[in-house]
Amino acid sequence: MKFKRITVDPTVCTGKPCIRGLRFPVSRLLGLLAAGETKESILRTYPYLEDKDIDEALLFAAFLADDETVEFVQ
Repeated sequence: MKFKRITVDPTVCTGKPCIRGLRFPVSRLLGLLAAGETKESILRTYPYLEDKDIDEALLFAAFLADDETVEFVQ
C-alpha cells in the first residue's frame, strides 16, 4: 500500500514514520487519538496538520495491525 502523507526519512526523527516529512511522528498522532483527543482539538493545537493527515495515520495503523500477528501469553 502506498501512503502519500506518511514519510520515512533517516534524517527526520531517526527514520520514524512521520506526517508529510514534518517532525511529527505518526506514533505521536496516534497516541493523541488513543488518549481521547479529537481530530478537531488536534488540528487546533497543531495547525500545520491537516484532516487528511489524521485519516492517513489511522489507515497506516490499520495496515500495520493487519500485517502483524501478535501472540498473547496468558
